Amino acid sequence: MDGIASHGTKVGLARVLGPAHVWALGVGIVLVGEYMGWNFAVGKGGAYAALIACWFAGILYSCVAMIDSEVTSTVAAAGGQYTQAKHIVGPLMAFNVGLYLVFAYTMLEAGNAITLGYLISVAADMTGATQALDQRPFIILSIVFLAWLNYRGVLATLTFNLVITAFAFCAILVLFVASAPWSADSPLAHAELMSGQAALPYGWLGVLAAMHFGLWFYLGIEGTTQAAEEVRSPARSLPFGTLAGIMTLLIAATLTWYICVGFLPWEYLGDGVNGAVAPLFSAAQMTGSNALVIILGFGTLFATLASANGCINDASRAWFSMGRDHYLPQWFGAVHPTYRTPYRSIIFLVPIALIFALGAPLDQVITFSILSGLLGYTFMPINIILFRRKWPLDTIKRGYVHPFHPIPALVLLALCSLTYFAVFLGYGTQLIAMVSFYIVVSLWFHFWRYRFVKRADQFTMPWPKPRGY
Repeated sequence: MDGIASHGTKVGLARVLGPAHVWALGVGIVLVGEYMGWNFAVGKGGAYAALIACWFAGILYSCVAMIDSEVTSTVAAAGGQYTQAKHIVGPLMAFNVGLYLVFAYTMLEAGNAITLGYLISVAADMTGATQALDQRPFIILSIVFLAWLNYRGVLATLTFNLVITAFAFCAILVLFVASAPWSADSPLAHAELMSGQAALPYGWLGVLAAMHFGLWFYLGIEGTTQAAEEVRSPARSLPFGTLAGIMTLLIAATLTWYICVGFLPWEYLGDGVNGAVAPLFSAAQMTGSNALVIILGFGTLFATLASANGCINDASRAWFSMGRDHYLPQWFGAVHPTYRTPYRSIIFLVPIALIFALGAPLDQVITFSILSGLLGYTFMPINIILFRRKWPLDTIKRGYVHPFHPIPALVLLALCSLTYFAVFLGYGTQLIAMVSFYIVVSLWFHFWRYRFVKRADQFTMPWPKPRGY
């Protein structure tokens, strides 16, 4: 259901984005994971466990980026993995994948708002405030402002993301250079902080447990696919922006770990609630440089804003696409006639993000987002194997072909299975509750909502009949 312009014609989403905007969307959503959240992995298994988790999660997300780049450069429509699933797998899978996307991004948005409120309160304390600052107004204001920005247009939204994401990434590089690890006078104290039990306090079981929050270094890079219908040249821009994004994040994640474990004791770093809520900011405070504290303070602030901004963009596109295809009420499939945005979906998701941002602890919100994302990643190996089987390389034109198929799909499936077990070790009850929730809504879709879906109208790609049909 598109909007109606003043001249009476239907309008759809505007194709105004380039590869830099795709990079800003993917990296912008994820980079906050370097500024907060990943350090829970240190608490689960120690400093070295967090590094191992960081690199294994990097392999997992590299597989995600390669698989997504191939399929999305071909299935160039809003909804990302949801749209892929409806074309390649089937309606029930598509419905579930759409929900995974919406909840992963909405929970991540809530986590960003919580972090922003914390930063404002810390800034108030540093100025000498005598009373604790109420964080709730700032949480509400940030979500409402970013929703308004998304409402007004995608080009301005992601241009804003491009600027603040670039600053946040450069801030990590500045802190690394300022710590001068190549110098004998470097303030980094890896030898003292990571000796003895501090390295692996819980043994190899701790390494496994750390995989849970290791995903936070990269969670959301798959969000680049949500821009498929608003990119000028999807076949070129989506693979370029996504693959450049994962390379950026691999560098940022490794540098972040190196800096933080060199400045902060693992017990403090691993306590992301009462300890290092924003570890890079805490590391900057340890340098004694006011300039670095200011730069990393703004870096943390900009990273949270960029992530929340991108999450609103991506969650609303997934919700909008499901409404447009009748998986949800068609009312959500409307496009604003002037701003060319899915405005109803943007507005509808605001109170959901506010409820979790104001009423749930940060680690629970992060886990909700991680689990929803993880369920989506588990679908991807099935998706790419069926895609290659139904439409081999010589049958349709692809903007990008990922190498070594099916090895990335099999590696992704194995790492997802490992991470499920890691999550179960610390958050088994929440894992069971979430899986139960998705089973219930799947039953609702199958027995009630599916009757409204026009299956024949969903296939919008001009592809030949799949092999074997």
